[in-house]
Amino acid sequence: MTSQVSSPAEQADGAVVGEQRRAAGTKGVRRLDRVIIRFAGDSGDGMQLTGDRFTSETASFGNDLSTLPNFPAEIRAPAGTLPGVSSFQLHFADHDILTPGDAPNVLVAMNPAALKANIGDLPRGAEIIVNTDEFTKRAMQKVGYDASPLEDGSLDGYQLHPVPLTTLTVEALKEFDLSRKEAERSKNMFALGLLSWMYHRPTEGTEKFLKSKFAKKPDIAAANIAAFRAGWNFGETTEDFAVSYEVAPAAKAFPVGTYRNISGNLALAYGLVAASRQADLPLFLGSYPITPASDILHELSKHKNFGVRTFQAEDEIAGIGAALGAAFGGSLAVTTTSGPGVALKSETIGLAVSLELPLLVVDIQRGGPSTGLPTKTEQADLLQAMYGRNGEAPVPVVAPRTPTDCFDAALEAARIALTYRTPVFLLSDGYLANGSEPWRIPEPEELPDLRVQFAQGPNHTLADGTEVFWPYKRDARTLARPWAIPGTPGLEHRIGGIEKQDGTGNISYDPANHDFMVRTRQAKVDGIEVPDIEVDDQDQARTLVLGWGSTYGPITAAVRRLRAGGTAIAQAHLRHLNPFPKNLGAVLARYDKVVVPEMNLGQLATLIRAKYLVDAHSYNQVNGMPFKAEQLATALKETIDG
Repeated sequence: MTSQVSSPAEQADGAVVGEQRRAAGTKGVRRLDRVIIRFAGDSGDGMQLTGDRFTSETASFGNDLSTLPNFPAEIRAPAGTLPGVSSFQLHFADHDILTPGDAPNVLVAMNPAALKANIGDLPRGAEIIVNTDEFTKRAMQKVGYDASPLEDGSLDGYQLHPVPLTTLTVEALKEFDLSRKEAERSKNMFALGLLSWMYHRPTEGTEKFLKSKFAKKPDIAAANIAAFRAGWNFGETTEDFAVSYEVAPAAKAFPVGTYRNISGNLALAYGLVAASRQADLPLFLGSYPITPASDILHELSKHKNFGVRTFQAEDEIAGIGAALGAAFGGSLAVTTTSGPGVALKSETIGLAVSLELPLLVVDIQRGGPSTGLPTKTEQADLLQAMYGRNGEAPVPVVAPRTPTDCFDAALEAARIALTYRTPVFLLSDGYLANGSEPWRIPEPEELPDLRVQFAQGPNHTLADGTEVFWPYKRDARTLARPWAIPGTPGLEHRIGGIEKQDGTGNISYDPANHDFMVRTRQAKVDGIEVPDIEVDDQDQARTLVLGWGSTYGPITAAVRRLRAGGTAIAQAHLRHLNPFPKNLGAVLARYDKVVVPEMNLGQLATLIRAKYLVDAHSYNQVNGMPFKAEQLATALKETIDG
């Protein structure tokens, strides 16, 4: 995602520029505190690019924002069909916001399929901008319209703006030496220009982006810029848009600092680079492309100058095998995947448990089982991360809660892996991976010190006084074994999947030794130091809503709504899922009711019930989309009143 960097002072200046720009206009300007816009069209209509550009300009202006890209799994889905609709939703405001929004205030529909697929989400009174050129009889019949919805009165409850986007774009580009088909491709830029006028978005960044993107095709760059400007001018001159809107920068929502817009996958990639620098270790990524994790591989491959090495393997097993080998060799090792890939990697994760080497397993969860819903989101890999290996193979689990939190979660996962010599699961999901929000770029001194000490020489003295190296002699506090780099003189030792003898690391089939090693590995994970869970309880509530991962935004927005209506409710959110924070049991015991919303069928609730004997109430959704705040607020209120 292209991003802009701005400080609160620069954001305020942007607002002044916007005021000056509108001062010369004659149309009315209405101030709003927030807006939700959804761009929708065929997967080839450039809706993701359009949404990205609008988001970047909104970030540079200084609004708080949250996005929800939604696209088909097919590389090029059938044009004009409901399964082929691609959309991008953006919620931006002059205050702190938490979700991409429940219902769009504005829908830009590029064809009948886009209108039909999204009209059910719009509240009455919402604005609909439709590309009338695409509402042909054949296109409407393809999605089940017997008559034109633009003429049959079915849209009377909305503010309908019929705009011949394709015709206007082709007309605006007639001076360019382009075929009609080539000119039509710029209609998304015309729509972006129109929406940029409607909401007073900056334009300079988009024009600069187009020049850079099409630097080798200056004619195409000029055509797209012309279409963008034509859309802006159309909004300024047409009588159909009598009012434009202003959403002031959210200066009070952000601490002082330098900000940029960032997606979850990009934040995670940056977090991994930062972790390797803070650990003073080279970063190695062994990965196989898989939706929605591939962006991390793409991004890390750009950073060789930071000591990053990426290996695109022939399959998932080879990817993690190479990563584990890199961990043995002294790198901060990472493998990225999604749920189906985790299944294939499970044996090697068990090997990493046995070898007790640091390894980050990044799982960007998606809808399952099997291939499932590759481009949709879900939280259904928690139990797989906890137990999806043969034998007793405990692995710590960390989950970010927002796109920007992916950066901090990557650092935390690296801390645990390096300190305790263990593989660590980092559970993100498609909603976080593709969504974006403003991120304050941290100062270097704010980052944790992750440096490790490699074994340098003998660490054990035998009864006869001989000094030797024992690869499984443990640190008394962390139970971590020494990390010995291959080739270090005198530190040769065996590795492999067969059980090791305590201390020496020799192969052992002794029953008592196996029992001891299994319990020791479990004790190491159980003893990992993690922060206590914090509880937001303003009114001594009797009901606690407990979440994990990407449900944080919808849960927090729902809790705010309930409190605004006078309902007392407490909230807590888990980052560490294995081990749980040590105070979690005491926190749960304080409440009469515990509600656990999850995008699965109750996996965290199952763990909570089993460990703490708490009658946790599950609220579940597995439709491939994140929770809506109003939906959650209603469910939580029913639980409190029930």
